[in-house]
Parts: sequence; structure tokens; C-alpha cells
Amino acid sequence: MQANFLAVVLLPLALAIIMMGLGLSLRVEDFKRVLIFPKAVLIGLVCQMILLPTICYFIAVGFNLSPELAVGLMLLSASPGGPTANLYSHIAKGDVALNVTLTALNSLISVFSITVIVNFAMASFMQTDQVVPLQFKKVFEVCLVVLGPVSIGMLIRSKASSVAERLSSPVKIISALFLVLVIVMTILKEKAHIVQDFKLVGIPTLLLNVLSMGIGYFVPRLFQLGKAQAIAIGMEIGIHNGTLAIFIALTVIGNSAMSTPAVIYSLIMFFTAALFGYLVNLKKENN
Repeated sequence: MQANFLAVVLLPLALAIIMMGLGLSLRVEDFKRVLIFPKAVLIGLVCQMILLPTICYFIAVGFNLSPELAVGLMLLSASPGGPTANLYSHIAKGDVALNVTLTALNSLISVFSITVIVNFAMASFMQTDQVVPLQFKKVFEVCLVVLGPVSIGMLIRSKASSVAERLSSPVKIISALFLVLVIVMTILKEKAHIVQDFKLVGIPTLLLNVLSMGIGYFVPRLFQLGKAQAIAIGMEIGIHNGTLAIFIALTVIGNSAMSTPAVIYSLIMFFTAALFGYLVNLKKENN
């Protein structure tokens, strides 16, 4: 009963609220910023779509994770950032406009990139007859859950900006509460072996988190991007939409073990992101 409520009611509702909250902060102009920040956006997308899944794959192999946990970790790496990344970027003095642009583009692209990465992970880590391809119906389901609420939020913003402003803070709070509730219910659902799973995937998940933020920050700096832009990309790459990963694992794929890395990551990332924001601001820079 609890598992059914989590998968059928709570997860879709939580995602809808979180993604609508993202839409309330987006405008069509945000997508046009690609023309303003072409270099920064391209570097951010390459880090998110190529470098991160590649590193995640080698982490899964290196730690000899079970097939389900390995696929779950890959699924997590393919999940985009979200409103939390934007909030942390703002606190850490990052380029929030770039965050919003990357979040918008990642949310669109991830509908298809998640399918590719998850199918690759399943083919790599699981037996052929265990592969559960994300068929068109499932891709459409993810697309509807991700892009539908975003579109509603953007429509509210474009037609009634004052309403969007009033809704923004409450929706952020509700989103955070729903995220906590989803994590708690998932932990309760998996309580029989969550401690053991934490022992198995805790360090790999932490390593993925730290490397994600490190790659997101230092690769842009290597390519001469400003510090604020590097912080924005670091937060975007390091803070994933764990709710989306949990939703896909439980509802789309139907494997609860695959949701474990996302649950643990969601618990870890709030603390590591705060530490990351503190460390990158220790040294004063002009750019």
C-alpha cells in the first residue's frame, strides 16, 4: 500500500510541483540566453551529458556495484539539475541566469538523454533478458511529467507575472517538503536493507557528487570562464533532480533498488553543495 501510494500518487505530485516551480521562474527569453552564453552553455551541457555519465560508469565499475545500483547511479547522473541548484548558486554568488538557462535546456534534453543513458547502463550492467527499454510510451510519460508542469508554470508567469511571484516562494517551500517526504517514504519502503545499501553505494555516491561539482567548477575555469559562471555550472552539475530519478526507477522501470543511489545522493548533496559554495568563495576574485 505504501509503495503503491509512493509510486502512483506522491512521486508524480512531487515532481509536478517541483517542475511547476521551475516553470514559474522561467521565460521564453531564458532559452534565448544560449545566444548570450554560448560557450558557458556548451561547456555545461558537455559536462552534464558526456563527462558525468562517463565518470559515473567508471565509478560503478570500479566499486563493483550490483547491477541495480549501477544502473541507478547512471540514472542519477543523467538526471538534470533543478530549482535547488538555482537556489544554491544564488547563495554561492553564481551566475543564476546561466543556471536557469542550463536547467531549462537540461530538462528538455534529459527527456531523451535519460533514455539513452539508462538503456546503455542496463545493457552494460544487467543480463540481456533483464533489460527494460524505455519505450515510446514511457518516454512520453517522463516528458509529460517533466515538461507539462514546466509549461504550466511558464504560462502563469507570462500571463500573470504578479501571481507567479506570489506563488514562487510557497512552491519552493512545498517542493522542498515534498522532496524530504519522498526520501523519507523511500527509505521506509527500503528500510529492511537501506543500511546495507548505504554501505554499498554511499561512498560511490559521495564520490560522484564531489566529482560532479569539481568537474562543473574546474572545467569551465580551465576554459577561461568567469568564477560566477563556474559556480553556476558546478551547482548545476552537482545538484541533481533526485525526485525525477526516483520516479523513473520506481514507476517507469519498476525497480526499487535502482532508486537507492538517488535517495542517498539527495541526502548528501545538500551538505556538500553548502561546503562547495563556502570553499569557492574563500578566495576573492575579480572575475
